[in-house]
Amino acid sequence: MTESYSISDLVGEFGVTARTIRFYEEKGLLTPSRNGQDRVYGRSDHVRLKLIMRGKRLGFSLADIEEMMALYDRDDAQAEQLRVTLRKSEDRLDALKQQRRDIDETVDELEQICVDIKSHLKEKGVVNA
Repeated sequence: MTESYSISDLVGEFGVTARTIRFYEEKGLLTPSRNGQDRVYGRSDHVRLKLIMRGKRLGFSLADIEEMMALYDRDDAQAEQLRVTLRKSEDRLDALKQQRRDIDETVDELEQICVDIKSHLKEKGVVNA
């Protein structure tokens, strides 16, 4: 017996809108079958949507996700897909680490500004600054 999901099942489980799911269909990332007017999503669509959502959460672009999924579909051994995913993951990790450094520098600078302003206010005799 194959697993099947309605669009409302996927909306509820993944917290996305039906429009989002239809958008992924238009991009060719999901390929439901039809039962009359109803879309019927299979196990592979469920897995693919899970991967899309994970990729988005990790900050990958939809183009990156499309590329990684297309490579998965083309290569039974998934060697190329794994290499591309590793490279993209390392690039994303490097970018996030740089953002963290930038945030740390900004926090340090703002903390110093606050110390300087409080000191300046204290010198001027301003209380409760």
